[in-house]
Amino acid sequence: MRKVFLLDGIDCPNCSLKIENKINDLDGVNFSKINLVTQTVEIDFEIEVEKNLLENVKKIVNFYEPDVEVKENVVFNQMKKSKESNKNLYFIAFGSIIYLLSLLMYTFLSGFKEISIIIFIVSYVVLGFDVVSKAMKNIFNGIIFDENFLMTLSTLGAFVIGEYPEAVAVMLFYQIGEYFQSRAINRSRKSISDLMDIRPDYVNIENGEKLIKISPEKINVGDEIIIKPGEKIALDGVILSGESMMDTKSLTGESIPKCVKVGDEILSGCINMTGILKTKVTKSFGESTASKIINLVEGASSNKADTENFITSFAIYYTPIVVVLATLLSIIPPIFLNGEWISWVKRGFVFLVISCPCALVISIPLSYFSAIGLASKNGILVKGGNYLEALSKIDTIIFDKTGTLTKGNFEVCDIYFENGFTADDVCKFSAYAESFSNHPIAVSILYHYGKEIDKNKIINYKDLYGYGISATIFDKKVLVGNEKLMKKENISYSVCNKPGTIVYVAIDGKYAGYILIKDKIKDDSIKAISDLKNSGVKNIVMFTGDNYPVAKDICDKLKIDKFFSGMLPHEKVEKLELLETKKEKSKKIVFVGDGVNDAPVLARADVGVSMGSLGSDAAVEASDVVLMTDEISKLVEAIKISKLTKRIVLQNIIFILTIKIVFLVLGAFGLASMWEAVFGDVGAMIIAVLNSIRILKN
Repeated sequence: MRKVFLLDGIDCPNCSLKIENKINDLDGVNFSKINLVTQTVEIDFEIEVEKNLLENVKKIVNFYEPDVEVKENVVFNQMKKSKESNKNLYFIAFGSIIYLLSLLMYTFLSGFKEISIIIFIVSYVVLGFDVVSKAMKNIFNGIIFDENFLMTLSTLGAFVIGEYPEAVAVMLFYQIGEYFQSRAINRSRKSISDLMDIRPDYVNIENGEKLIKISPEKINVGDEIIIKPGEKIALDGVILSGESMMDTKSLTGESIPKCVKVGDEILSGCINMTGILKTKVTKSFGESTASKIINLVEGASSNKADTENFITSFAIYYTPIVVVLATLLSIIPPIFLNGEWISWVKRGFVFLVISCPCALVISIPLSYFSAIGLASKNGILVKGGNYLEALSKIDTIIFDKTGTLTKGNFEVCDIYFENGFTADDVCKFSAYAESFSNHPIAVSILYHYGKEIDKNKIINYKDLYGYGISATIFDKKVLVGNEKLMKKENISYSVCNKPGTIVYVAIDGKYAGYILIKDKIKDDSIKAISDLKNSGVKNIVMFTGDNYPVAKDICDKLKIDKFFSGMLPHEKVEKLELLETKKEKSKKIVFVGDGVNDAPVLARADVGVSMGSLGSDAAVEASDVVLMTDEISKLVEAIKISKLTKRIVLQNIIFILTIKIVFLVLGAFGLASMWEAVFGDVGAMIIAVLNSIRILKN
């Protein structure tokens, strides 16, 4: 079984990971995933533990985050979160005022030092109570080496050696850093939640001469709805009447409105700008484009990048090591080198303050969090930080041809006939054979035929996957398909070497002729391929089921390095696996496709990229990245965002570790005070957090 619980108020990546791990350790729990975007935890568990699951989750969550409220089946309230952030700010301001008062008295009024120390203690309690209480709880539960322990140990030690201002300063600046973290997380969350605010609460249906509003969940496929100007589209559909301009920015990232008319497909999540539209619903509420986008984006933060996982593991081992080193630094010199105890103990506490790993465990997940929000805003849905990271390591990109590099809008260019058949015979029997298919090639043949199809004249219909179609039409056995079908059925045929898609036709075992169909290259494909090469992609490959001349013609025009033609779906997977053996181990292979037959290879690639607008549901489900327009240039944008994120993550890691190493060395040699350690640690965290959210400004 699976359940989703709301964690109202959670915004710490580090704490969320600890909670996630603890829930995973519960008996009967198969796995759990915390989503910081929606502030939820999804849990897969055995039925027998359902009774106590909520209480156990509450205990774990409240252990790490006492202020977080755990709820079941409740919608998150963003306004409440905003008030909570203000509450934390007032709390910090109040503690700061008390601290400044005590600091002034301690510095300038020597006769009031005892009173100032008492006020220092009060300000410490105000600012550090939650940290100390968490540390105590953790110790009693066997969890010692975390940031709360480091803060508590170093500050209480500072009190012991008489460094009262520094002790409170540690807590003050730690709380400021936590506040910046919370604000940054909320800002990233808002950028994503704004994107997901694309699903309206109602639709209009006609009731006599009136329009009534009902929930879109109650609408069935085939129902007719009315969309007024200014309204968001709730359900995918086809326009029955009316014309309008459509704002598609929330789905595609494109700012230019799109003109739509009768017969056009419209997608949920867009905004109707000008005219009144009547549409026929083609997908239910749960299957609509808007719902799928929301589900994809909500789940994205659960799939963590390797760097995120490494930093988390690093922090687990790093913290106890520095505690041991700080202890040795405080003890060994006084014992063996006749050093002053107070001086070396103080150095040990400085060592502890600067060693806190918060800056790393906060800024790295935040970078990926922000990047997923930026990509979504630009019409690129990335299903997790792991896939975003993989895009920065591309060695090879494989493209499907039809609907990916080309428009998929085929047109009949030539009809060849022989053996006593006519062009009309070839076109007519092909159209009847293709009448059950919605493939672009079939649509082009039916469009060219232009007459009504009497499907009662078609019997024994068989879709020969990867070959074509077999059927009895007007009492004649008809074969329509590729060269492989002709060879398979031992049909003697005339080979066509013209560029284009060739559909061969045989009637009653005799070759009748072929239809030449051509597709057009997408407007942005040539530039996109060039940009991909300039971005560092070494190998660009094309897979297609079309024949060699068609494949070569497309590749010559696009300047693609290599192509494989006449491929069946399973052969695409086999060829991808062969290419995978030839790449560097650290590099990734990306496959880009849009059709149902691309789903297996999309799932098999390191990163599967589907074309979301015209792409099939199966391709979108199997892929790791969805481009909401049919533009290859979006892939170039995705790679740029990936490389920007990697660069910022690397900058943060180098910057934070450099600051820590410098201050650790200075502290060990007594060249850095507690004050400087506080500024070094919290300053590094704030700068890293601000650097991470810089991604959103691109």
